[in-house]
Amino acid sequence: MTDSKINSMLMKLPDETGKGDVMAATSVLQQKANEIRNNSINWQSYLQSQMIGDDDYRFITEFLSSDGSKRDTLLEEQRGQCAKTFLSLLEHISKDQTVQYILTIMDDMLQEDMNRVEIIREYAKKKRENVWSPFLNLLNRPDGFIQNMTSRIIAKLACWSRDPMEGSDLTFYLTWLKDQLQMPGNEYVQTTARCLQMMLRDEKYRLVFAGMGGVSVLANILSGRINFQIQYQLSFCLWVMTFSIQLVEQMNKHKIIPILGDILNDSVKDKVTRIILAVFRNMIEKPEDAAMIKENCVAMVQAKVLKQLSILQQHKFDDEDIMADIEFLTEKLQASIQDLSSFDEYSTEVKAGRLEWSPVHKSERFWRENAPRLTEKNYELLKMLVHLLETSRDTLVLAVASYDIGEFVRHYPRGKSIIEQLGGKQMVMQLLAHEDSNVRYEALLAVQKLMVHNWEYLGKQLKKDPASESSSTGVKTKG
Repeated sequence: MTDSKINSMLMKLPDETGKGDVMAATSVLQQKANEIRNNSINWQSYLQSQMIGDDDYRFITEFLSSDGSKRDTLLEEQRGQCAKTFLSLLEHISKDQTVQYILTIMDDMLQEDMNRVEIIREYAKKKRENVWSPFLNLLNRPDGFIQNMTSRIIAKLACWSRDPMEGSDLTFYLTWLKDQLQMPGNEYVQTTARCLQMMLRDEKYRLVFAGMGGVSVLANILSGRINFQIQYQLSFCLWVMTFSIQLVEQMNKHKIIPILGDILNDSVKDKVTRIILAVFRNMIEKPEDAAMIKENCVAMVQAKVLKQLSILQQHKFDDEDIMADIEFLTEKLQASIQDLSSFDEYSTEVKAGRLEWSPVHKSERFWRENAPRLTEKNYELLKMLVHLLETSRDTLVLAVASYDIGEFVRHYPRGKSIIEQLGGKQMVMQLLAHEDSNVRYEALLAVQKLMVHNWEYLGKQLKKDPASESSSTGVKTKG
């Protein structure tokens, strides 16, 4: 499928923001919008105080009293007046309650017919004005409802209009969405995520979002405690991003596969399961680089996706796409296991940041044959191990990473100096004071390997009397 066909397909996805949608009906924004629609605004008082002109008063009162075909006719005959009135009201009226009402009926107008976004675009073009400025300014208002209803309107204009959002306007809006997603206790987070779902359907927008660290933000939020609706919406964002092949590599860097694997394993909602399987399928199907495809398959196996697929195969899903994705992924992951080398397994484990005592770590043969490979790609895996020692809070990860550092030093001639240059020696020494006894023990062994040159002698001593190491340092030996 060509890029233009993919883009066209994504832009035609069902719009979930309609009033009949379950998510929209239960979001905080829509609940408040339902209340606001029932408000009565005294437009006569605004006219008498000269805050609005006669033409704006006539249009807004006629617009609100019309519906169906009568409203269609009004908007067709008075396109310019429609845009002028809405923009003028937003500019001249400052009362929050009235601004909330104007934005709500404006959003409803666009929701009824997506082609109406051109009414606003044409007016701005004719006046040689920036179509985005009036709305971007409203994002700075302190009222949360005003901000988020404005955001919905901006997303519609950006996604449905002939002229895309560009430059500093686009950067400002996407940055605002990114910040809102990360804002603690944001009651409008569903609306923020929905706007992002719309925007990221467009490749130009998703590349800009990714360029400002968007993948990292989505990864961080998805790895935290969030409800299933946000899991679904942000996984949807990742799914549309997988249609841009260059972004799949970014997803690997931010450990999207293990994060989504955890959600999949715990998921009780079919729509969350469906969208995560679709992400995984694209991460195998879309890349052209065979090495990346293999890496993604191995990462999925490591994240226990294959085990979850076998469980899902026992379920009866009405959705044929889910069953097709389960079969596709099962076939690909099982095939990947057949050619899986011990180094592939080790490399994926390190990149996922989820070290455990899998057989490769304690295999003498593995280290003898593969220690030099840890220096490939400018010491990529070694840097990751050192980073885990510095940042991980998982005691198992710290213990295994310390052990691996020691084994690398023991089996690679220049290992000691390389680890020192990468800051690994300092990290391991800090772990000598760690509260966990296993971490202290593995750190001690690693430090000894960094210090001692006669490995054969050290090995004999450790085998001969491991308890003496424990008593001298106050730590327990591994069982």
